[in-house]
Amino acid sequence: MQGKIYILRDQSKLAPMVETQWDAEHKLQELIAEYPDLLGGDQIDVENHRRWLLVTREMPMLGDEANTCRLSLDHLFLDQDGIPTLVEVKRGSNTQVRREVVGQLLDYAAIANTSLSVRDIQEALRNNSESAESDLKEFLGEDANIEEFWQRVQANLELGKLRLIVLADTIPTELRRIVEFLNRQMSPA
Repeated sequence: MQGKIYILRDQSKLAPMVETQWDAEHKLQELIAEYPDLLGGDQIDVENHRRWLLVTREMPMLGDEANTCRLSLDHLFLDQDGIPTLVEVKRGSNTQVRREVVGQLLDYAAIANTSLSVRDIQEALRNNSESAESDLKEFLGEDANIEEFWQRVQANLELGKLRLIVLADTIPTELRRIVEFLNRQMSPA
């Protein structure tokens, strides 16, 4: 059974799960939005698992002097400590997943650090969810201080304390090498 994962179907049959690649990025994007635990918050911080609040999909990133939208981040999440988490989704077969996605994500991080405000994030959250306030209270816990949370988000933005995630069905060796290097070198991002 080495290398295989099985699922119990109808409480009586074991069925092997077969690894397949995604045929479209938007399907993987939809799954991440619906099931943010797929981001592996337990792998990011083993002792204090990251939990995710989806702010929005396709977050406009205003990166020029005229503040025109020229880029769109696949997902923007916040974790329980108010750290903005920028997620870019690619299929492993997409040749961009190698080097271009790293540059794209670094561009988004630079824009977030210099141009993204708490007000932008709050507005995106409200536009994404009709129950944004109650979603936030449920995410943080009933006793949480919402104003304090938004202050932490602002502080994290100002410090460049961002989390960058490249999510793909397969990670090519070249991309893994680049990401592992950046993980060792980049702080506080």
